[in-house]
Amino acid sequence: MRVIAGRLGGRRLKAPRGRLTTRPTSDRVREALFSMLGELDGTVALDLFAGTGALGIEALSRGAERVVFVERDAAAIQALRANLGQLGLVAPEVEIRVGDALAALRAARRAGETYDLVFVDPPYRQARELGGELSALLPALLAPGARVVVESDRRSPAELPLEVAQQKRYGDTTITIHRHVTEDNDEHS
Repeated sequence: MRVIAGRLGGRRLKAPRGRLTTRPTSDRVREALFSMLGELDGTVALDLFAGTGALGIEALSRGAERVVFVERDAAAIQALRANLGQLGLVAPEVEIRVGDALAALRAARRAGETYDLVFVDPPYRQARELGGELSALLPALLAPGARVVVESDRRSPAELPLEVAQQKRYGDTTITIHRHVTEDNDEHS
């Protein structure tokens, strides 16, 4: 696994060995996803279910200003910390929040945080059941025009009540990019 492009392009990333709980997004899917996302300069991103941090790190490599990583699995957190350390990514550019993604969303909402880009890559078996809670929590955290990227199994997707801007399938993986449309930004559709 490696960073695909940008200032950190080509650098290798670590993943926990022999763990089924962490399923890093493949290089091929990440490359296609970031091609769809385009320009990220100045973006503030939230990487839920961050795992090794591959999605958030790729966003930083491609110009994101800051990424908040949320992960609860101890082995994944260890790999995430190792990846950020070896790449020289430190606060305030990065922040790791250890714990449950839904609890992190509730805390972020209470703190009045907003994000331009949110990656949602839950364990595939939990994606559909998380859809309702994510739908209730995410909108308050989205800046006008924000995008939410959902990676899920095509047979059991996490469905969100946000406009679908793009959707692509890669084998059993579906990538859906949602756009947060508000009255302030719907004229730019």
